[in-house]
Amino acid sequence: MLKKLSLFLVSVFAIMTLAACSEEKANGKEDGEGKVQVVATYSIVYDIVKNVGGDLVEIHSLAPIGSNPHEYDPLPVDVQKTTDADAVFYNGLNLEAGNSWFNKLMETADKAGKDAPVFLMSEGVDVKFLTTKGQEGEEDPHAWLDVRNGIKYAENARDGLIKVDPENKEVYEKNAEEYIAKLEELHNKAKEKFNEIPEEQRVLVTSEGAFKYFSEAYGFQAEYIWEINQENQGTPDQITRIVDIINERKITGLFLETSIDGRSMEAVSEETGVPIMGKVFTDSLAKPGEDGDSYISMMEWNIDTIFEGLTK
Repeated sequence: MLKKLSLFLVSVFAIMTLAACSEEKANGKEDGEGKVQVVATYSIVYDIVKNVGGDLVEIHSLAPIGSNPHEYDPLPVDVQKTTDADAVFYNGLNLEAGNSWFNKLMETADKAGKDAPVFLMSEGVDVKFLTTKGQEGEEDPHAWLDVRNGIKYAENARDGLIKVDPENKEVYEKNAEEYIAKLEELHNKAKEKFNEIPEEQRVLVTSEGAFKYFSEAYGFQAEYIWEINQENQGTPDQITRIVDIINERKITGLFLETSIDGRSMEAVSEETGVPIMGKVFTDSLAKPGEDGDSYISMMEWNIDTIFEGLTK
């Protein structure tokens, strides 16, 4: 009798466990099932979409942290994730145009049609263009370095998620509202902070000319060794040009991007005697757990580093 009762209780427990597991799967609590499957092209878009999507999204970034999204070679797992994705978010403005890798990926993943759930994060941005000979008229992709454009990205993430998951519209709207409030506060903080620097000192020298959007937003003149990441960068002519500008403007501090080889800027620093005052983020977040591992914290880092570097 006791043996039969024990077997009965074991059977009941097993049935209850299976039912609980089934419920977890139905509610998307196991392995991301039930969540909106999202692909982002690089870490900054990843983070903004994650903040808007919250617990409702399972998100994969194509270009890993620290890599160059200008040039990326998708892996087989990227193809599979993109094929299975409910939504794809990309920066646009030629960021993902190197070797046409993004367009090729969309075609391979059957997401190249006009009705495909592929969303442009930079929609609505006041676009800036390159000026280097032979590249005139090409779009400068670094719009996110103006926090006001980060707000546009968040709005576009919200609208894209609502389109693919309208049942959770209110959640996405609430998440976006709270996130945008933080971005507005950050933008205002940057304006106030940089207004303390005399206008003639607001010259920002970096390796790549990624800070056009940032400079217009916060009252800087952007100078650089080369305009956009490409194979031909840090040439003798480019070095000579920026050295002349630094000497003429009596610039007191240089800045090196976290995702850039530092040798060209180190050569400029040695030639001019002007120190590199710190590293700034452009195309990638920091690794998880480090300063700059989110869009907000990377922009806070940039703001503080540039302010301190130009006021010492």
